Amino acid sequence: MQLRYAMTGLVVVLSLAGCQRTAYDYSSNASTGPAPLTAQPVPSVQGGQLPPPTGSSQFPAAPTTTAPMPGAEPGAMAANALDITKESMVGSWRVNGSCDMFLTLTNLGSGSRGGTRGCVGELTAMGSWEVAGKQVLLKDRSGNQLGSVYKTADNRFQGQTSTGQSISLSR
Repeated sequence: MQLRYAMTGLVVVLSLAGCQRTAYDYSSNASTGPAPLTAQPVPSVQGGQLPPPTGSSQFPAAPTTTAPMPGAEPGAMAANALDITKESMVGSWRVNGSCDMFLTLTNLGSGSRGGTRGCVGELTAMGSWEVAGKQVLLKDRSGNQLGSVYKTADNRFQGQTSTGQSISLSR
């Protein structure tokens, strides 16, 4: 048994002999840090007016508004428009396949609260909506009509904004 204790002691002593202290030595000279970097010269700054832009092709031409199609004024609807209920309109709708419209039953003025996400143009100002006959009137936050849509099929509506931009709602 003594040989066993002697061998264990020898292994422990050899293991500890291989370790060395890696901590910071506080007795060494503390002022031997890295040398500071030398400053680089900076060119002088010039000031003055920029020249005017050249050429008119720098910016695209402003879009022109298109006149509404005859017989398709805001508020007008197709003769074959289907009946709708306010409750059937509630929820999320895809507008022109590119943005979302959300319609709720929460009262807001004479209509119900609604809004859009990711849309461009007039529909960004949408704040409320209401059902009037076979149409859904889309209004801004002040109650001004932005456009209207009518039901053409289950979960499908067609119409246009007050400036003539066509609107298609689908689920």
